[in-house]
Formats: sequence, C-alpha cells, structure tokens
Amino acid sequence: MTVNLTTANEFIARHIGPRQADEQHMLASLGFDSLEALSASVIPESIKGTSVLGLEDGLSEAEALARIKAIASQNQLFKTYIGQGYYNCHTPAPILRNLLENPAWYTAYTPYQPEISQGRLEALLNFQTLISDLTGLPIANASLLDEATAAAEAMTFCKRLSKNKGSNAFFASIHSHPQTLDVLRTRAEPLGINVVVGDERELSDFSPFFGALLQYPASNGDVFDYRELTERFHAANALVAVAADLLALTLLTPPGEFGADVAIGSAQRFGVPLGFGGPHAAYFSTKDAFKRDMPGRLVGVSVDRFGKPALRLAMQTREQHIRREKATSNICTAQVLLANIASMYAVYHGPKGLTQIAQRIHQLTAILAKGLSALGVKVEQTQFFDTLTLNTGAATAALHDKARAQRINLRVVDAERVGLSVDETTTQADIQALWAIFADGKALPAFDAQADSCLPATLLRQSPILSHPVFNRYHSETELMRYLRKLADKDLALDRTMIPLGSCTMKLNAASEMIPVTWAEFGALHPFAPTEQSAGYQQLTADLEAMLCAATGYDAISLQPNAGSQGEYAGLLAIRAYHQSRGEARRDICLIPSSAHGTNPATANMAGMRVVVTACDARGNVDIEDLRAKAIEHREHLAALMITYPSTHGVFEEGIREICGIIHDNGGQVYIDGANMNAMVGLCAPGKFGGDVSHLNLHKTFCIPHGGGGPGVGPIGVKSHLTPFLPGHAAMERKHGAVCAAPFGSASILPITWMYISMMGGAGLKRASQLAILNANYISRRLEEHYPVLYTGSNGLVAHECILDLRPLKDSSGISVDDVAKRLIDFGFHAPTMSFPVAGTLMIEPTESESKEELDRFCDAMIAIREEIRAVENGTLDKDDNPLKNAPHTAAELVGEWSHPYSREQAVYPVASLIESKYWPPVGRVDNVFGDRNLVCACPSIELYA
Repeated sequence: MTVNLTTANEFIARHIGPRQADEQHMLASLGFDSLEALSASVIPESIKGTSVLGLEDGLSEAEALARIKAIASQNQLFKTYIGQGYYNCHTPAPILRNLLENPAWYTAYTPYQPEISQGRLEALLNFQTLISDLTGLPIANASLLDEATAAAEAMTFCKRLSKNKGSNAFFASIHSHPQTLDVLRTRAEPLGINVVVGDERELSDFSPFFGALLQYPASNGDVFDYRELTERFHAANALVAVAADLLALTLLTPPGEFGADVAIGSAQRFGVPLGFGGPHAAYFSTKDAFKRDMPGRLVGVSVDRFGKPALRLAMQTREQHIRREKATSNICTAQVLLANIASMYAVYHGPKGLTQIAQRIHQLTAILAKGLSALGVKVEQTQFFDTLTLNTGAATAALHDKARAQRINLRVVDAERVGLSVDETTTQADIQALWAIFADGKALPAFDAQADSCLPATLLRQSPILSHPVFNRYHSETELMRYLRKLADKDLALDRTMIPLGSCTMKLNAASEMIPVTWAEFGALHPFAPTEQSAGYQQLTADLEAMLCAATGYDAISLQPNAGSQGEYAGLLAIRAYHQSRGEARRDICLIPSSAHGTNPATANMAGMRVVVTACDARGNVDIEDLRAKAIEHREHLAALMITYPSTHGVFEEGIREICGIIHDNGGQVYIDGANMNAMVGLCAPGKFGGDVSHLNLHKTFCIPHGGGGPGVGPIGVKSHLTPFLPGHAAMERKHGAVCAAPFGSASILPITWMYISMMGGAGLKRASQLAILNANYISRRLEEHYPVLYTGSNGLVAHECILDLRPLKDSSGISVDDVAKRLIDFGFHAPTMSFPVAGTLMIEPTESESKEELDRFCDAMIAIREEIRAVENGTLDKDDNPLKNAPHTAAELVGEWSHPYSREQAVYPVASLIESKYWPPVGRVDNVFGDRNLVCACPSIELYA
C-alpha cells in the first residue's frame, strides 16, 4: 500500500461549507456544470483575467501555526515603562477564556437586531455606565476606535456645538500624547481647522478658540488642576474636552466635576493587552444636552411589547446611512469586543478592586520617585499618578542603552529626559531594577512600602464610583463565568446560526486563525517599542502587505486604518494629497452613486470634499450617462469617484471599466470600496481594472471577527502614484498623516488574516470567492418564486449577495420587512440586512462558509414565512394578530395566557427541526420610539427589573 506522506491541507475544505456533492447539486440547480463556468458567467468580460493572485499553495493548520510562531518569536518582550497612553495590564483569566476566546462573543454582529443581542447590549451598557461614572459626565457612547481618533471626534464635536461660531482655531495642550496631536492635525487640515498646540498654563487670550483639548494626567506625568482654566475657556464661548486616564479617575476628581464638556480616552488598561497598538476601546462621554451630537453608537434602555425592560441601540437616526454627508462622523463601528472586555474587567474587580489597583500603582510610582530623588536623579513632577519625567541630561542616551541591556524600555522624551510609567504589572523587584539603572554605582535605596501620596489633595476624588449592583456582585470566578454565560445565551452569534447579512460578510473565523492573537509575543509589545524589538511584527506586516497586494492588484498597502471608515478616510486623503502635489488643490468634488453606503458621503465630507450624487438605473447599476454628464460638468474640480464593486445592489456592473475611464479622462481618481471583495479575490482585481485606491475590510473578506460590532481593520491599497500619500506616523519613515494612534492600527489581530491567507493559498482564496457566489445564487434561485429578487446581472445571476423585494407584500398583506426580520428570530436566524440599500428589502449574503444544509434551513424558513404572509393575504391569519406581527415570541409568553388566534406551536415551532434545537429570545419586540423618547443610557436601577 502506498501512502501519501505529504502533510494534508484540509483547511480549505474546513473553511468552505458545501461538500463536493452539494456543490454539484447547487450548480445543477443554476444550470452549470462547474464553478469555472459559473464564474465565467458572473464576472463581466471586461474585467476577466485581471486577478494577479500569485500566492503559493495553502499551508496546513499545523504548518501555518508553526510558521507564525517562528515569526512571533522574533519579537522581543522587554519590560516596558513607555506609557504614553499604553500600559501593560493583566487580562483576568476568566475574561480571557470566557469572552475574548469565546466565539459566542467574538463572532457576534453589531446589535442592530436588539431582540437577539440583549447579552452584548447589556455588556455595552455596563461599559457606558463605567465611563459615565468615572468621568462624571452623564452620557457615554459604546466606544470609539482609539484615544487619538476620539480626540479628533471631540474636536469636530466642539466645532459643531461651540458658541464661538467665527473661530476655526482649536487649542491642544502640549501635554497631550504626541500621537493624539498628530491625528488631530490630520483630521483638522481638510476641514480648515487650525490646531494651536501650546502650554495651557501660559495661555492669556482664550477668545480665538472654539474648543480645547487638555490631558489629565498630562502625558509627561503632571496632574494639573484645570478648574480655573475650564472656566476661562467657557467664558470665551469655547468648549473643553479632557483626555483622561480612566484608572486615574478612580482617585482623581473627574472631568465632569470640574466643568469639562467632553471626556475622551482609552479603556486599554482595563484588561486589554498592548497588542502593538490595538485594538483598544476608546471612550467618549459628554453632557446630556449634547447627546444627539455625540459620535458613535449609544446603547439605551427601552421596553419590549410586553412593557418589560429591553436594550437597543439608541437614536439610530444618527447613523451614517441615514444622514450621509450630514453625519456627525463616518464612524460606523465601535470596538465592542474590547469595550466588553473593559466592562467585564470593571465588573470583576468592582469599585474597591479598581481603586486598589490604582492606589497600588500610585504608591509604587511614589516609592520609585522617592528612591530616584535619593539617588540624585531630578524628577520633574511633584504631583503625579503613575508617570514621571526625569531630567537626565548628558547621561540620557547611556541610560537608554543600559536599560535595554537589562531588557527594559524607558520612554524617549528628548535628548536630555526620559520617562517612566508604572502599571498594574509592576512589582517591587521592578522598582529596584529601575533604581539600579539610575544608581550609577551608588547604593540602592531601601524599599519603603510607605511613601506619601503625590496626588494633589485638592483634586482627590470625593464622589463614589460604580455603585450599581452589576459592579458589586460578580467578583468570584464562578459568578463571573456564569454571568458571561448568561449574557452569551441571550444572543445569536455565528456559533449558533448562519448570519445572512448582506454587505457584512459574516464568515467563519477559524479557531486556528484566532489562536495567535492571545500569544504574548503579539499581545505584550508596546507600539512605540524600539524598532529592533518588533522584527516579528515587521515580517508579519510585510508578508500581509504583499498578500493583500496580490489579492487586489494594488502596488502598496497601508495597514494603519483601524476600521473600514478609517480606510475610506485614508484613501480620500491620499487622493486629496495627490491632487495638491500636482498643483490641483481645486479638485474637491467627489461623485458618489445614490446606492452607496452612507459612510462614503460622510467620509468625503470629512476629507474636505463636496459630494455630488449620481443616479442609478432601474437595474441598480450606476447610470453611466448621468455619471459622464456630471464628470464633464465638474471636470475642473473633479477629485474622485467613490464606488462599491460589486455594487451595493449585489451585481457585477458590466460597465466598471468604462466608469473608471470616464473619471480618469476628467482628471479624477477612482476609489473602489472594498466591502464586497469576498466576490472578487482570485477572480478579478480592482487595482487592475481601474481602481486607484480601495479599502479592504479585514473583518469581512479576510476573516477578522466582528466581535459584536468591532474590532475591524480597514487597510488601503493604492496604485504606485498614490503610494507617497499613504498614512504616515511619527514612528514610521513618513512622519506625517497619521489617521490613528498606532503606526499599524489594530496590529494584534493582523495574525488572523495572515493565517487565513496562508492556509487558503491562492487556489483556496479563489475557491472561496466562487463558493460565495454559488451560495448566493443558490439562495436567490430557491427564493425567487416566493420573493422577487430585485437586481441581477444581464445573465440573471447575482454576485455574492442578493436583494429580496418585500415591498409588494407590504401592499398586499400589511406585513413589513421588520415583521419578517423579527419572525426569522422564531426560526433561530439573525435577519438579513434590512432596508439597505433599498427601503423595504432584505439583502442576503450567505458566504462560502455555510453548508448547503444551513442554506436550505434558511430558505425553508423564508418559504414558511411566505406561506404565513399568504395566509394573511387570504384571511386565514388575522391581519393584525398573526405570528409575524407578534414576533419574536418569548418563552414567558408561551407559558402565559394565550389569546392569539394561532397556536402556540405555530408561534415557536413553525418547523419541526426547532423542537430539537430552539433559541428563545429573551425579550419581545423592542419599542425603539419609546426608548428614544425616554433616553436612559446607563445601567438603570435594579428596581426597574423587579
């Protein structure tokens, strides 16, 4: 017997759902005999052959893990005291195992369907309560991308709301973190805002400013009393934003209590690893009067149809897809998974535990400072929390060398000063090791555990924190484990069911891809560690840039943008800078089709461009003649076209090359939104058929999990002429143009995409795209006789998603798209994307990861729902009291008094397969209007739940 001894790569088959026989059955139902024939029919002739995917064969899971382990081992893990907004911390093991590593949490989607998201919504409400309590401001959002982008959002927030309407100047303290100042400058320039950086203690004239940013404690360690300064800014009609350290706020007077209008910052040190810069949850809190202008997502308390408390996203009219270029921000995601880790860190430790951690850190810092002074080292701060700046003069360079020889990183301040930040992981031995570096032959001080506090007495916190029961109960591991399980059981995530969301690509996040994320070699590296310590990350990012160039046909990639919205923004900034470099700064018109995702016009507005909307034809394609007319009309000012491909309507538009040519002929650049790359990888490449820049959603096509609404990564690919205008960073060769705080954004989750591409290889990635197209067309074909498919290509086929038109059913039965979405919950499904891009429709994207059995289960549910709608149409079911109008049905309703004209069985077991495996929604249909009229965005009193 001959045995093949080559290691088998089973990963491709593990990632892709349909088996070979299923694939042939589905192909036959569409009239094709092979995937190649189907692909040839779907991909337009004009872009065939543009794929340049020359990647090697995929690795087995074991081989890929071994190779990435070797890469990770090149990173050197020093003891780090760099600080600057990033701190080592301990991720409690029950949170690591039961949340971060738990697919029930990391595969969940944004909680747009609140009835199946009550668990993650509760965790986010806990986060908002944590932030509101610690900052002393009544309204907090469900997180932003990082501290620097939160500061940029605060700047534009102040611009909108300040009474100093004639001002375009924003004051930023020199004591802010340097990376924050860099992102502020990037964000300000296209908007015509002048960022004035200075020492607030020397400021005498406050009248020029519409707003100000202060750092508390200061980046160099000082704790300043900002009460009088805040009053003076307010007297000049300027708003005040304070970037505050959350842990310090357990001991210090919160910003809201000294008059700040906004507080922003990072929740990273609440249990989230350094991760070479991210992902980390930023926070944003403000006064109640400003709540409707706050960027990002907001979780609020409402009631369900039984009057019971229920959570949901509040004030969703602020979302970009509704307000478009009038949106307050282009942020359409939060760092939900990281915010949930931070919230559970606070739940686990409670107010007493958090305060003790902060007190211990401060005590160690005071002991460190006392010992350094005894050694003759000049400590610049007299009042501080956890950070010191030391005046080390001519010895500075030698001290850094000596520290690195001991595998210790100090903060590089300048040629004559070093910085030190103590954190949760610092020990007595660490303090003594630091003294030894500075001792210069002198005897080390005795370690005296009692040092006087160096916090200003006038700023000590008097108000209580975290008094809600949720922060005072779950302090044993048993209790926390059960709490996390209880919350996860309330939700539907990818570990339970297909999530058929169009445009969101909810595909398998394989366990082997996730494993490296929690390795210390990736998680424990500071983003500003010396370059020679990050050789592993350098190889990882270089590999990934090459892989993504191969997948897209672009010449260069920036991995910095830490969300799709940030990728859009970085792409338009590159186009803007390119035009300016050619003396064509006048080019500021951005053409955007009417079908585009709402972040597109919001982003164009942020990049200082004027939006001109172009029409779509009856088949959902860009109206080429309308586009041509508007490109010619604006040719002297045309900057860019933003277009999604395949289209937002789920179709490969045949005129894409012509469209790109029209824009280029009129002096513009083409931005191709990469949201739908899952239909293109290995089949066609945007960088080869006319795109100048695209962002990629690594949390869609390239398998980074959605995590309940974040993290995300949105790198951009560009053609060579745009390469000089990619995002820069103070820690990179190009120093300017940072769009987020860390040079590689959410670096610690990049191993997920590296693993996916490495295991799939070129052939596997192409097959994934083909199966995504096959699965979507199979669903389209099975459902088309029950629901009209709104858009198809000229061959009657769709790309990787299809849109079902439910508008005729609303007219004939009164059943709305919302009713169908809620009824799907009774069948155990997350609804498809509702009413986007067309109101009254469902957009379905099955992905390649779903098996034929799961596709059929979904189709059977949709067909059964159509039969119920038919029963409403013919009067068999009451038009107002029927299973669709009342969906979803809860277990509590089932065992109570039953007054409906249909049976309990039809309500909760509409198909027999549910008897064996039933998901029970924890609440009935949520009343959004009630919640917006009675806005509560922090943990309500326990009596409300009684």
